[in-house]
Amino acid sequence: MTPNEQMAAFTAYAASASRAGRSTGTDLVLIAALVTCGLVAGTYYAYACSVMLGLGRTGDRTFIEVMQKINAAIQNPVFFLAFFGALVFAGLAVWLQRGSGAGGALGWTIAALVLYSVSLLITMAANIPLNNRLDAAGDPAAIADPAAVREQFERAWIAWNIARALAATAAVACLGQALRSR
Repeated sequence: MTPNEQMAAFTAYAASASRAGRSTGTDLVLIAALVTCGLVAGTYYAYACSVMLGLGRTGDRTFIEVMQKINAAIQNPVFFLAFFGALVFAGLAVWLQRGSGAGGALGWTIAALVLYSVSLLITMAANIPLNNRLDAAGDPAAIADPAAVREQFERAWIAWNIARALAATAAVACLGQALRSR
């Protein structure tokens, strides 16, 4: 689709939404919440179905070194925009729908906000502390027992990553349903 076709499609959508009595601003915020939440859910999914499987086939020191580097690299503005943006956009979407008689859409948006918040809580309470513990182990070449360090990290991190992926994915589904309900 060319940029002109995209603009025409958006203009038609906005006009249609306006005629239907819907707030295009709220719809755009819901779309932003859906996209940012989807990006984060996709990140967790990619870890679950590729990154961790690939790293699982490496030696202990390689596993530790790569995870330390990934954990440092993911702390960047692009990831944080989606990571925190999903929460902000979902919260803003709830606020914009309050008292508007949005009915089902509001309920789905609240469910998405709760589910995405659960994924954040899992990340902050489980995955980040595990990442910090792995980082604190130091240079993988100098670790006396890398197998023990890996054992204390890998299985728990993968389990919590799957839990947060499920919560974030369910939030995406709820945001999709909220948009559909509008």
